[in-house]
Amino acid sequence: MARFDYLEPRSLDEALRMLADGGDNTRLVAGSTDFLVRWRTGVWRPDSVVCMQHVPGLDYISWNPDDGLSIGAMATVQDIEQNDDVRSRYPALTAGATAFAGVQVRNLATVAGNVCNASPAGDTLPALLAYNAQCRIVGTGSERWLPLDEVFVGPGRTALEPGEILTEIRLPAPAENTGGLYIKHSPRGAMDISAVGVASVVSLNADGTCASSRIAMGAVAPTPMRAYGAEGRLVGQTPDAANLAEAGRLAAQSCNPIADVRSGADYRREMVRVLTERTLTHAVATAGNPPTFDDIRRLAVQTAW
Repeated sequence: MARFDYLEPRSLDEALRMLADGGDNTRLVAGSTDFLVRWRTGVWRPDSVVCMQHVPGLDYISWNPDDGLSIGAMATVQDIEQNDDVRSRYPALTAGATAFAGVQVRNLATVAGNVCNASPAGDTLPALLAYNAQCRIVGTGSERWLPLDEVFVGPGRTALEPGEILTEIRLPAPAENTGGLYIKHSPRGAMDISAVGVASVVSLNADGTCASSRIAMGAVAPTPMRAYGAEGRLVGQTPDAANLAEAGRLAAQSCNPIADVRSGADYRREMVRVLTERTLTHAVATAGNPPTFDDIRRLAVQTAW
């Protein structure tokens, strides 16, 4: 295991200075759950590591009807899972947090770190995409907001420039009569990496027709992705079984999975169809009436069909 300089900034400005001074071979970490695996195997060999654990004021989760949900960069996955505002208003994100590894990892890993790791199989990422997340990215003397679907540029690659830090993720307030769910499919359950993950969020009009639908998928393309064609198929329609099944078919057509040790490509595509239909059905059934946490936890990880 290669040696490196370990740095602990006490402010965001200090972290930005350390990144600038360290150059291209400096790595920023939060919970370090992804970093440790890659460092021990020699995939990452940084000269220096900047750890954000002691930077104050970034571990918040706040909600209000104007701004929606704001998640600080140091808020952990366990914080998300246990937050009452997330549970009641963003159930698909709660499901993604519940499906994320084991409780020991959830207590260390951050949602912002899951974004910056940019794994196609990240469990919080489909839900964040389905809720139209925006990312606040800060550099030395600069700040910008970027939609999450523009952050991912390839497996393990993001649109962040050298020296920039993702400091906040923001989800707009959901419309009335909105429901959502994320389901992870993996052979061994929550402790395994996702073979397929699908999040669906649906808002209904007063007459029961679909006002909007958002479907996001993980582990079926080089980056987490939206199924825009399947989403458009439902808008203005009655979300009955036939229309939801057609949306599942269109979602399966839109993805581009690979075959690996966890799953074959054809199997992944079929699971997208199944999971899209299931998450949409649940989202419609719970629109305006959020499920209990026990129901979310029961549905979030499915291993057999």
